[in-house]
Amino acid sequence: MHVGLDAWVPAGLARHVPESRAFYAARGERRGPASLDELRQVRARQVPARVPGVAVEQIPGPSRRGVLLRISRPSNADVRGVYLDIPGGGFYLGPTAGGDTRNAALAESLGIAVVGVEHRLAPEDPWPAAPDDCEAAARWLIDQAEARFGTADLVIGGSSAGATLAMTTLLRLRDRGLAGSFAGAVLQFGTYDLSGRTPAGRLIAGEYFLEAYVGHLTDRTVPDVSPVFGDLRGLPPTLLVVGARDVLLEDNLVMAARLAAAGGEVDLRVYPESPHGFTGHPTSMARAALADRDRWLARRFTR
Repeated sequence: MHVGLDAWVPAGLARHVPESRAFYAARGERRGPASLDELRQVRARQVPARVPGVAVEQIPGPSRRGVLLRISRPSNADVRGVYLDIPGGGFYLGPTAGGDTRNAALAESLGIAVVGVEHRLAPEDPWPAAPDDCEAAARWLIDQAEARFGTADLVIGGSSAGATLAMTTLLRLRDRGLAGSFAGAVLQFGTYDLSGRTPAGRLIAGEYFLEAYVGHLTDRTVPDVSPVFGDLRGLPPTLLVVGARDVLLEDNLVMAARLAAAGGEVDLRVYPESPHGFTGHPTSMARAALADRDRWLARRFTR
């Protein structure tokens, strides 16, 4: 058997490579906050503007604030299904207007409801606050989707830290006999080893988000923190999306292999010349990846 990276690259992407190379050469390298002071500066610039059609609702949760949900519905269609979206942001940044805009567009294009989770943030509320909030949102949706949206067809997903939290949420639900409530999972460039114990995990061992989110833990190999160490049996079909230039590429390849070894249905797609977070960038490669995601999502909803 011959296995090469090109085996996971969707066909027809070569035409987008020159534009991606030019875009990222002009953009330069980017990094996240490296300290609490830098994080506060980023947050101050990231106050989300209100996006028309996105409703904010508070549901009961494990903290006194409850859990805030950001809900987008299609304007002129019955709801075919519900996508529970957990945004990225290193566990320490909240939702953005750009994320709300993309979710509203997704709801419109697929005729689904998109429910975004506004979980508590590190370092003020480190692990397990975020996964507790995401689990509460998922269990609320399992209980309320039929009454609120007219459908019980559910898919969960997220990007970056949101993909990590989507996976830990599924593991929690599986352990409670509820993972079958979701028909699929869409995981975009997640980080699955926060312990630095694997070769992939060592590549990000010095990142500030680890100190903010799990700096208080002595063992970061617990699956609720680093899901690559978990028992991955009994999970729904999973789409993994990652860029070939992402520092988390190896982490995603390992997660795909472990899911497959556990008997799961896995669709891994690697996009050339694409760094971390690329699906949020204004490139034709990003648009191609999102179109692939949308086609995969549409097949999860039976109506």
